Order: sequence, then structure tokens, then C-alpha cells
Amino acid sequence: MKKIRNEVELELTEHILPFWLKLQDPDYGGIYGQVDYDLNLDKNADKGGIVTARFLWTFSAAFRETGKQEYLEAANKLFKFLKEKVYDHEFAGLYWLVDHKGNPKNTRKHIYTQSFGVYSCSEYYLASKDEEALELAKSLYYTIEENGFNRENNAYREEFDREWHEQPNQMLSGNGLLADITMNTYIHVLEAYTLLFKAWPAPELKERIENLLHILHDKIYNQSTTFLGVFFDENWNNLIDIKSFGHDIEASWLIDEAIKTIAINNPTYNQMVIDIAYNIANYAIEEDGSLINEQVNDEVDRTRVWWVQAEAAVGFYNAYERTGDEKFLKLTKGLWQYMKNNIIDQRENGEWYAEVNEEGVPKKMNIVDPWKASYHNGRFCLEFMKRLK
Repeated sequence: MKKIRNEVELELTEHILPFWLKLQDPDYGGIYGQVDYDLNLDKNADKGGIVTARFLWTFSAAFRETGKQEYLEAANKLFKFLKEKVYDHEFAGLYWLVDHKGNPKNTRKHIYTQSFGVYSCSEYYLASKDEEALELAKSLYYTIEENGFNRENNAYREEFDREWHEQPNQMLSGNGLLADITMNTYIHVLEAYTLLFKAWPAPELKERIENLLHILHDKIYNQSTTFLGVFFDENWNNLIDIKSFGHDIEASWLIDEAIKTIAINNPTYNQMVIDIAYNIANYAIEEDGSLINEQVNDEVDRTRVWWVQAEAAVGFYNAYERTGDEKFLKLTKGLWQYMKNNIIDQRENGEWYAEVNEEGVPKKMNIVDPWKASYHNGRFCLEFMKRLK
């Protein structure tokens, strides 16, 4: 594993982060919004609220792990762009999209976006000790709780217009349906609150994290199949038979991180973490070591998605730490080998391919866009650098 640690550190510091550092926009701030498959840069592309927060998190976390000043300098600029351009100073919250100059473009507010604001500002505070960042993280937390949380069904409303009137949840739904509740939002609110707790260990925040763990176990996790549900109506009825393998294994380690962070002693939650990992290991790993994407009813999507491989490696290594089962160590090594062979873009000025098919041929998708950022693969590297010290 020492070899893997050295390799992922090199991948982060010599490949992933230099790629994104070159994409800083010196004129308008933030990171340029699009690089297509052929590595053509569009300096006039829109900049996403979610990816801006994810970039801020990446460079803040990289500085905390390595101490390299250039990462903190990048984080400083990203925080400035986030607070001045992506944050709505009139109605609060982060915009979905701004244009290349930082003007509001799509002003809808989504709880998913706000959660990444909490996440990134918390990490930036831990890196910089800038009190303004902690205050913004807390402000976004209160915005989520005041606008999003519905006590009647113990659920978070997800999508709103600029002035926080609830709207149909278009941006996080999929598969031809509109879902009031999405598992994806819940695991990332949990992730955000967990990190905020490390910066601000308030009793009220601990209670919210405990409630999220309760929701995940009792409403989203299927105890008989050990899969997580993906889309629900407002009464927590599952809307479709879909298995999202990457989200499940990602959820496994994010849930465990929350358990450890608030020091909650609940054997049922611990078992959920382990059972999800075993289930995905047994169900969705291919012979080439990769993790397939998802299954809808009986139709299996065998696409290999960049973030799915990265999160699976962390999730399986976390399961190894939890159980000591060498099976998970073998899976982790197989995933890293697969990523090296198929997902990492070896072209000059490349980063990671978004998706490859069953034969390992990359799909001609953007290398940079509002969903393709430095967060999943950067975090994979940082987690292994921390865990394998």
C-alpha cells in the first residue's frame, strides 16, 4: 500500500492539481468553465456554483495535507470568487450558475449546492483560519435548515427559485421522473455537516447529523437488500427500482466519517456501513477491477465513470479498515490499477476521462464542465495520503 500512497500523491501533486491551477481565470476569478474532450478551452463558458465550491474544497484540503502555499493561494482566490460572485447577497445562498464574468446566470437555489458551500467553506476555514469562511459556512447551514428542512415529513425540500420559493426538483431528478427527495442530496448534506462539525462542534449541529444518519438508515437504506434507494416522493415512497453503485459505496464511507466525527455509538449504523460495502463488492465489481455505474430494473449500465471508481476505492479501503477483510484491500488495489490503465488521461494537458465504455475506450465528454471537477479524484488521492501515512 505504500506504493499506492506514493503513486496517488504524485497523481495529485504532479497531474490533477497542476491541471486545475492552469485553469484559474486571472481576469474574472474562479476556474474556467469548460474544456471539451479534445482539450479545447472555452474561456467564456459559464461557471457552476457546485464546481466552484468543489474547487475551493480541493485546494483547501490539499494545502492542509501538503502545506504547499500555491494551493492556499488558489483557495484564497476561489473563496473570494465564491463569496463575491456565487453567493446571493440579496436573498442568501449560492447560485446554480454564473456566467464567465461572475454575473448571475441561473439563479435557482438547490440544497445540494448549498451543502457544497458549507463543505468548502468549512475546509477553507480549517486551512486558512479565516473567520469569515466559518461564518459563511454557518450562514449556509442555517439557510439549508430554515428553507429546506420540513419537519412534517422529516425531509429536506431540495429545489427553490432565487427568493426561496420551492420548485420542482429538476436538477437532481433523473430517469424521466421528478423526485421530491433524492439520496444524492442527503449524503452530501451529511458530508457537509460532518466537516462543519470539525470546525464548529455545536450541539445543535450534532443533533442534525444524528437525524441525517437516522433518515439514511430508516428511510433511504433498504435493510433487506442493503442497497440505498435513489428517488422518493414527499412521503418517502421509493419511485423507481434503481441501484446507483457509486453512490452506495460513497455513502458507506461518508456515513462512517459522520459516525466517527460525532462519536456516535450505534452498532446498527456501523453494520450498515459494512453491509453496503460487502453488497457493492459482491454485486457490481467487474473482472477488470472496475465498478460499473448503475442498474435500472433489470437493465445494467456497465459504463465506468471516473468518480465512481474514485469513491469506490475510498469506500472499499474504509471497509478494510472497519473489518480487516483482505477482500477489500484486493478490491482497492484493483480499482487503482484500473484507474491508472483506463481513467487517467495520459494526453499532454489532460486530466481524467469522465467515462469509458466496457472496452476502456473513453467517451467524448467534456474534461471540464459544471459537473466535472477536481473533487472526487482529488479527494480519493487525499484520503489515501491521510489513511496510509
